[in-house]
Amino acid sequence: MDKKEVLERARELNVKFVRLQFTDLFGVMKNVAITVEQLEKALDGELMFDGSSIEGFTRIEESDMYLRPDPNTFLVFPWRPKDGAVARLICDVYKPDGTPFEGDPRYILKKTIQQAKEMGYTMYVGPELEFFLFLVDEQGRPTTITHDNAGYFDLSPVDLGENARRDMVLTLEQMGFEIEASHHEVAPGQHEIDFKYSDALDVADKVMTFKLVVRTIAQRHGLHATFMPKPIFGINGSGMHMNQSLFKDGKNAFYDPNGYKGLSEDALYYIGGLLKHARAFAALTNPTVNSYKRLVPGYEAPVYLAWSAANRSALIRIPAKRGNSTRVELRNPDPSCNPYLAIAAALASGLDGIKNKIKPPAEVTTNIYHMSEEERRAAGIVSLPSSLEEAVKELEQDEVLRNMLGEHVFTKFIEGKKKEWDEYRVQVHQWEIEKYLTTY
Repeated sequence: MDKKEVLERARELNVKFVRLQFTDLFGVMKNVAITVEQLEKALDGELMFDGSSIEGFTRIEESDMYLRPDPNTFLVFPWRPKDGAVARLICDVYKPDGTPFEGDPRYILKKTIQQAKEMGYTMYVGPELEFFLFLVDEQGRPTTITHDNAGYFDLSPVDLGENARRDMVLTLEQMGFEIEASHHEVAPGQHEIDFKYSDALDVADKVMTFKLVVRTIAQRHGLHATFMPKPIFGINGSGMHMNQSLFKDGKNAFYDPNGYKGLSEDALYYIGGLLKHARAFAALTNPTVNSYKRLVPGYEAPVYLAWSAANRSALIRIPAKRGNSTRVELRNPDPSCNPYLAIAAALASGLDGIKNKIKPPAEVTTNIYHMSEEERRAAGIVSLPSSLEEAVKELEQDEVLRNMLGEHVFTKFIEGKKKEWDEYRVQVHQWEIEKYLTTY
């Protein structure tokens, strides 16, 4: 779509308000609401906002930022009234001199996509987002009480979230998503909705939209949806498995019918790159203190750096389909990540593998969870970081990811995450009270 088409569509659909959306460094969606009368001015990139008030964006003395909407992201929110409808546009952030703002996560992904393009590749991504639906109390505040006791693939009447999930799917479809699967997940109150793969930028945009839709529709059903990775101890956490493939000249560059397990050299090098950088990009794919409560053995979350064609205990799995469906599934990301930075990190790591012909270790076919520490050490299998602090230290040492992020984001992201870790570190937690208060 172009500017003219957006203005026509806004008129046809009786749009009154437009939300100009963008994402901050830590993956939180922000928006500036305008009336439709300001839409043309916005599409011309003339709308300014204060960047110093956004987490990780810029200093107060250089705070003027411009929003440039991407016309292809125009859509109307189906849950708002048709008369005086509300639409949205996802924006890129620019500096007053007309250059892209280096702290804009969407720009970082676009920059990484361009590097892939220069090597002849287009990246496609298929995410699998899990989330919990919880009840709210009398004041409407979220609890951690699940709304059901259903399990994997269960149907109603035990799955009380089924109606909410159905409405989510219908709303997402109205907004242009092609939904491939929707089901109850392993833990009580946990759900998954999968949408069709697409190019990397479109998918990152869709992940942000998906989260907004799920939370909005849950609220309308009197529930609270959370993408927090591990809200309840003792049950499975929520992941965002990331299926990735590269296409070259219209063909899947990961497929080679004569290669090992039907994989091309490019695919194997890509896996090698992912494994090489996995401990560092964990800070981006698993960016919260809580992320590392999910990444522990015993709850199906992958913690060991290995790859396999079928073994779900490995960090990287190769799903069975071949041909154009050949793909690499990275299993550690969680839905608290900034999708622009997480996808860019995976792509930059994989491209590094291809550029430098990084061979992956041998495929691991045994259940890694059942191996002893000695067996894992003998097989050369190491773990992901066990805390946000450890992940940030790994990221600080990784030059490929540092270049991908650029100095501004690299510095601001690490600064923000160290602060987050320190806030957590000095708190006294309920576990400590229960453990020590009467013992000492």
